[in-house]
Amino acid sequence: MKFVIFVILFYCFNNNIGATTKIDAQELRCLVCKISLQELDKAVNKIDPTKTVDIGGYRLDSDGNYVHKSVSQAKSEIHLSELIEDICTKMDDYVRATWKTNGTLTLLKLITDDGKMNSDMAEVDLIQDDDLNKSLKYYCEGIMEELEDNIIKHFQDDSENIHTKVCVEESKICRSGKRVSEEL
Repeated sequence: MKFVIFVILFYCFNNNIGATTKIDAQELRCLVCKISLQELDKAVNKIDPTKTVDIGGYRLDSDGNYVHKSVSQAKSEIHLSELIEDICTKMDDYVRATWKTNGTLTLLKLITDDGKMNSDMAEVDLIQDDDLNKSLKYYCEGIMEELEDNIIKHFQDDSENIHTKVCVEESKICRSGKRVSEEL
C-alpha cells in the first residue's frame, strides 16, 4: 500500500502535476471532517448489531439492586471513543486532488474498500504535497478531539446526515450545507 502511494507521488512529482495548486485550508478541513465521519460511519456499521455491552455503575438503587443496562456496542460511548481515536489513521489512504472537469478540491482514497485502485484516478489531477498528506491526519485528529462529544451523541441518537450536523451546523468547519452535500 505504501509502495503504491510512493509510486503515485513519484509520478506526480516527475510530471509536475499539481505543483502550483494552492489549497484553501478551510476547504481542506471541511473535506477531512466529512471523510473522517464517513470512515467512522463505515467502522460503526461493521459492528455486529447483536453485540451488547453493559453500561452504568455498580451502585445500588434503593432496593439494593445494581443499576445498569445493556446497549449495542455500536452505541457504547467507550467503543465509539476508541473508534474515534483510531479513525484518523485512515487519512493515510487519501490524497489531495482536483477534479479535471471543474477544478474542485477533493480527497481521493487511493485504494477502494474492496482492495482495488480507485477508478476515479483518471478523473483527477493529484496535488503534490510537501508534507506527504500528514496534514490530513493532523486536521482529522484536531477535529475528532474537538468534536468527540458531539460525534458520539449523534451516533448514539442514530442521527441522519451526521457530517452535515457536525461539520456545518455545529462546528462551522464547512461554510454551507449545500457544499457538503455536493462534494459527497
